[in-house]
Amino acid sequence: MADGYGCCSAASTCCSPGADRRSLVVDFLYLDLSVCQRCQGAESSVDQAVQEVSGVLESAGYEIVVNKVNISSRELAMKYHFDSSPTIRVNGVDIQLSVQESCCKECGELCGDDIDCRVWVYQGVEYTEPPRAMVVDAILKTVYRGQESEVSKHVHYQLPDNLERFFRGLEKGGEL
Repeated sequence: MADGYGCCSAASTCCSPGADRRSLVVDFLYLDLSVCQRCQGAESSVDQAVQEVSGVLESAGYEIVVNKVNISSRELAMKYHFDSSPTIRVNGVDIQLSVQESCCKECGELCGDDIDCRVWVYQGVEYTEPPRAMVVDAILKTVYRGQESEVSKHVHYQLPDNLERFFRGLEKGGEL
């Protein structure tokens, strides 16, 4: 810019080390990445979505933090208020507000019981793996709303029966 007052010029603080950066936290919570195709697909969607939007968001002053948490025990499920696998949250808010599930063969084989894993509904279509566009959309909506990180809305959390069966099955001889 001719006047020398554009972004990142000597008169601007947007690129200086002390500039305020806002955090955008993406949590990916899952039961298994070794065999569960739904969890593998969700991880891939999260990775691709974050890669796709990270440059623009970093330019806009956002720091993107991705937390991948293997929910390998009841204790972790309780700590994270885990309702279904896989779960993706942006600044603490689940990108799919309702939990819908269907039979997951791979997780059932892991624990020796019938287990349901999450299905995703995006633009009226049901998917067993969240589409990358759904994750991108959730990230951008969070940014546009200016939504800060949110503490879980669950006042009282109880481990869903489906997850209770999963962990009980693992204890009886399955592997995670």
